[in-house]
Amino acid sequence: MTEPATAPPRETYRHGDLRQALITAGLDLAREGGPDAVVLREATRRVGVSPNAAYRHFADRHALLTAVSASAQGMVADSMLAGIAPQGPDDAATAARGRLRAVGEGYLRFAREQPGLFRAAFTVPDDLSNSGSPAKAGAAGFTPFQILSGTLDELESAGVLPADRRAGAELHAWSAVHGLGMLIIDGPLRGLTAEMIDGATTRLLDMVDRGI
Repeated sequence: MTEPATAPPRETYRHGDLRQALITAGLDLAREGGPDAVVLREATRRVGVSPNAAYRHFADRHALLTAVSASAQGMVADSMLAGIAPQGPDDAATAARGRLRAVGEGYLRFAREQPGLFRAAFTVPDDLSNSGSPAKAGAAGFTPFQILSGTLDELESAGVLPADRRAGAELHAWSAVHGLGMLIIDGPLRGLTAEMIDGATTRLLDMVDRGI
């Protein structure tokens, strides 16, 4: 029996969604192996198009990785918001503190559950001028930096964070939480048990709360 011929790679993608299909493939690669696994040729193979078709959307691997990094940050943003409870009867200060803790827990939860995507999210050199880019926003339309900034604004409005300490508070809170995340997935804290990591997370978020 004659084997059916293998279909040649497609040069176009239906509905004009090739760019997004390549990003999705890149996210899958990052999930499996981190940013080093995001290779343009492998993404095109998974999507089923030729490399030439991909070059119409991404000039090179770095361009694809940049897009994957931005999308992964949107996923981080989703995780940061996922644990925030609906507004209850708590006073404004208690509610704002709870929101800050939930945001930090969501950030670290993503690092633990999706280490490959977490690495990819922050692997591309960037600066704060791009922290509000729509490409980095999650389903709610906010980037990780915007979520943190909004939470700190709430703390200031509630009287928890003194106005003279508000400027730049994102840098201190973000640095502390991101540092723990990296130590957990790539540093000496990899060997800790889940219970120990939970304890470290609680202690760190306590320190962030007291520090601001």
